[in-house]
Amino acid sequence: MPRRARLALPGVPLHLIQRGNNRQACFFADEDYRFYLDWLAEHAAKTGCRIHAYVLMTNHVHLMISVDCPEAPGALMKLQGQRYVQYVNRVYRRSGTLWEGRFRSCPIQEEIYLLACQRYIELNPVRAGMVGHPGEYRWSSYRANGQGEDDVLVRPHTLYEALGIDATHRQAAYRELFRHELDPGLVDEIRRAANGNFLLADGRFAAEVAAMLGRRVLPGKSGRPRKVVAPESADLFGE
Repeated sequence: MPRRARLALPGVPLHLIQRGNNRQACFFADEDYRFYLDWLAEHAAKTGCRIHAYVLMTNHVHLMISVDCPEAPGALMKLQGQRYVQYVNRVYRRSGTLWEGRFRSCPIQEEIYLLACQRYIELNPVRAGMVGHPGEYRWSSYRANGQGEDDVLVRPHTLYEALGIDATHRQAAYRELFRHELDPGLVDEIRRAANGNFLLADGRFAAEVAAMLGRRVLPGKSGRPRKVVAPESADLFGE
């Protein structure tokens, strides 16, 4: 079966996922995370990608980016992937592939889903049981977005900037979003969209994009089609 062509919409934010091959580890020591982030900042600047949120997990990576050129995400991930694989193979005396293959991605209707998707990304270590609060995890953008730590990699999206009149108010408003769990249905929706290269959007926006592109942009419903019968006539974190 041919692979689905990636959806790429100029000016529409993108959620990217890259996994280790066979879900094996791709980060082994603190230095690996640091090198990856340093190179990511370099390659993002080179390819014109603006990174709003990220998390580096043991065996996969999540990014939230905006681009002006549809080819930019592929260029970013190619540069990043090749350089990091060369580093890992040299340092750990290994050979062969590190990544699963093509990265996965989905465009996001920003007004409805962008901040929710940022929370999904930065809450990954909490859902995995690695930490109790996203601020405890070093390898994500939460400390920049929620706590104001310097991070040259993070370029805030305009919706994030609209959370408050200054950095202090924005960070407080952003932290407030994390007081409650993401709805499980929303988590599933984000996962289906990213894993299947579908659009993460409401029905109206999706219909407009589908008409423009001439292709299906939302995942189909699971199971057999329904038979149509014609009518006879908690708080997650405390302070």
